[in-house]
Amino acid sequence: MIITDTHTHLYSEAFDEDRETSIQKAMDLGVERFFIPAIDSTYTDAMFELEASFPDNVFLMMGLHPTHVKENYKEELAHVEQLLSERKFYAVGEIGIDLYWDKSFLKLQQQAFVYQIRLAKKYGLPIVIHSRESFDEIFDVLEQEKDDKLFGIFHCFTGTLEQAHRAISFNMKLGIGGVATFKNGKIDQFLNQIDLKHIVLETDAPYLAPVPFRGRRNESSYILKVLDKLSEIYGVDQEAIAAITTENSKQVFGI
Repeated sequence: MIITDTHTHLYSEAFDEDRETSIQKAMDLGVERFFIPAIDSTYTDAMFELEASFPDNVFLMMGLHPTHVKENYKEELAHVEQLLSERKFYAVGEIGIDLYWDKSFLKLQQQAFVYQIRLAKKYGLPIVIHSRESFDEIFDVLEQEKDDKLFGIFHCFTGTLEQAHRAISFNMKLGIGGVATFKNGKIDQFLNQIDLKHIVLETDAPYLAPVPFRGRRNESSYILKVLDKLSEIYGVDQEAIAAITTENSKQVFGI
């Protein structure tokens, strides 16, 4: 059984004390593919070091996270664009709009989102979308940019059934992680109405640990708890869920 974690920040400082041990623990449980989203230029070296340590299992994205879109965002976007021109990445991400912490940078976030979508199209790459309290704003941009080159993953999907269908209409898979195990997560109430061909698994480690680890540091090995929950929701065995979602990830990332 091969399990794919399509979104995990394994280069995070949260893993500085036990990074290799944590990754090996996940691999021992069948998690063989780790897709690594970018945040900003300060993490680039750490991402490259992670890739060098696990070259057969770690696949990097490049992008500017919306909460890091600040006054210097053009310099950060130049960094993203330069690296995309120099070497292989598997997606542009994570990118999007986040209005939870600070709404004052909305206009810049929108500009950065559009710019990076167009970079992804230029290089034939998927996008990985971060959306927090911003579904309408995200959909407005996707509607503007919709064409046959637009595809990717709606990371950490937490919306309604209607929003799920709309995300899928933009050729997006839904990234499902620990929130599916939360009592107040709500997506577990309708997820079985979404065909599994639209679903990929993720952890967003070190964030959003699933039950029973909620409130603690998340790890890629905890994706097994997400797998358990989806098996329960869909009434399908874990091996089938792992196989389908891994195949879906291969369609998105091309590997």
